[in-house]
Amino acid sequence: MTTSVRDLQERSFGATLRRDAWWIAPALTALVLGSFGIYATWAAWVNRSFEWGPYLSPFYSPLINAGWWPLSPAFLILIFPLGFRATCYYYRKAYYRAFFLDPVACAVGEPRHGYKGETKFPFIIQNIHRYFMYAAVVFIFILAYDVWVATRWPVNGVLPDGSMGTGPTTFGVGIGTIVMAINVVLLSCYTFGCHSLRHLVGGQVDCFSCARGGKARFQTWRGVSALNRHHMLFAWCSLFGVALTDVYIRLCAMGVIHDVRIF
Repeated sequence: MTTSVRDLQERSFGATLRRDAWWIAPALTALVLGSFGIYATWAAWVNRSFEWGPYLSPFYSPLINAGWWPLSPAFLILIFPLGFRATCYYYRKAYYRAFFLDPVACAVGEPRHGYKGETKFPFIIQNIHRYFMYAAVVFIFILAYDVWVATRWPVNGVLPDGSMGTGPTTFGVGIGTIVMAINVVLLSCYTFGCHSLRHLVGGQVDCFSCARGGKARFQTWRGVSALNRHHMLFAWCSLFGVALTDVYIRLCAMGVIHDVRIF
C-alpha cells in the first residue's frame, strides 16, 4: 500500500516525503520578520536618536508633536506602513508559513486540516489592504520630501549635538542622503508594484483601447505589472532598506559613526 502526499498532510504535522531541507525557508522568514518587528518596536519606543543634521529616520517621518499621545509618536506613524506590509498578499503568504505553519511548506503536513480562508475575525481584516495601500503611497511622497530636506545643510555646519541650528542652508549631499534616497527607491518599487494598485489601475478593464484614457491606463498597468513581477524581491529589499536607514541615522546621532559629506 502506497502512501500519498495527501495522506501525509492529513495524518500529522510535519509528515512529508520530501528529503530536502524544506524548513530552512520558513525558519529564515520567521527569524528576519521577527527580528525586524523587535527592532522596529524598540526603535519606536525609545523616542530618541532619530535625527541627525538634516536626516530623519523613516520610523519618525513625518515628524509630529503629539503631546496628547502618551507613547512615542512613532507608534502613530508606523500604524500605516506596517499595516500595509502586514496585509500585503506576499507577506501574508510569508508569515502564515513562518509563524502559523499554515501551510509550513508544499507537501508537508499541516497543524490543522480545515480551511476557512480569511472570512472570519481576525483574518477578515486583511481585506483592508487596499486602504493601507493608499496611505503607503502618501508616505512615499513624505519620505521623498525628507530626501530633499536631507540635501539642505547649514552653511556653518551641523552643530556638535547633531542639530541644524537656525542659520542659512546650502545644497549638499552626504552618505545619509544617499541612504535615504535608496530607501525611497526601494519603497517605491515595492509600493507601486502592489497587487491592489495593479488591480485598481487595470483590474476592472476588459479592453484598454475601449476604455476612457485607455492608452495611459495601459502604460500605467504595464509599469505596475513590471514591478509586480519582482514584488517579493522588493518586499525584502525595502524591509532591509527601512531598517538600515534608521540604523545609519541612529548611529550618527549617537556618535558611533560619522557621516561623510560628499559635496
